[in-house]
Amino acid sequence: MFQSLQMFGPVALWSPFFLLVLAAVALLYIGITGPWRQRFGLDDPVPGKQKAYFLVGIALLYVCKGSPLDLLGHLSFTAHMVQMAVLYLIVPQCFILGIPSPLYERLFRFAAVRRPFQLLTKPVIALLLFNGLFSLYHVPMIFDTVKMNMILHAVVTTVIFVAAFCMWWPLVNKLPDWQTLSGLKKMGYIFANGMLLTPACALIIFTDTPLYATYTDPKAWMASLALCVPQGTLASLDLTGPQMFLSMSPFHDQQLGGVLMKIIQEIVYGIMLFVVFSEWYRKEREKEPNMDMEPRPTKL
Repeated sequence: MFQSLQMFGPVALWSPFFLLVLAAVALLYIGITGPWRQRFGLDDPVPGKQKAYFLVGIALLYVCKGSPLDLLGHLSFTAHMVQMAVLYLIVPQCFILGIPSPLYERLFRFAAVRRPFQLLTKPVIALLLFNGLFSLYHVPMIFDTVKMNMILHAVVTTVIFVAAFCMWWPLVNKLPDWQTLSGLKKMGYIFANGMLLTPACALIIFTDTPLYATYTDPKAWMASLALCVPQGTLASLDLTGPQMFLSMSPFHDQQLGGVLMKIIQEIVYGIMLFVVFSEWYRKEREKEPNMDMEPRPTKL
């Protein structure tokens, strides 16, 4: 498969401009959290673990939107769903955990930022916003329209990413003033997320026919490829359709994509549920009186 992708050229495979942009963001972050940190109100050194979260997020963002996986996402629905799972279920967490709290606090001093963010990160709104947008995006008519328009695709992908950031915020942010969910409510929030994402996955998995023209119709497929392959390169290739790159039928590719999306979602939410439960259990144990410190009755 990778050998056959070479025909699309290095620009389509590796997105060098996007790589340079992300490298610049990473270097800026290293400067802000390192030698320039006091200029940005970071009095204490930023832990290496926190820096690692952000840089891993940058690396995963490039894998999703700049590496050959992005091109594969236009050839195979399975690759597309893996791309979506990592982009929306893992990357936002890395960024939330990787940005130091004082930077958030400086940003939230601006009412124009704080007020909309407070609204969008309210648990019920964040829950419905992300899952609703994700489900609507995978409605066949909307999906095909978005996949064939470069500007619309960039806007929709960014909006869903922001919604994913807002969805994860109540669960993973560390700011004391922004803790809107307790331990048990966090567990309920995770279960609700899993339930709300299920209908979209079920539609994809249990349908009787392929749903998306951009993975079955050669003309629609070529239009979607134009989003990541330069027009000159695309015009020089003799492409007949996505089937020339797949070892399975479009129908089975679609089903596999839905199954993998659900599996990755369950793994991510399962890990988060374990982390939240462990934290809640530890706090509850700390509230209990220390029985070992109580005086024991004297034997007669």
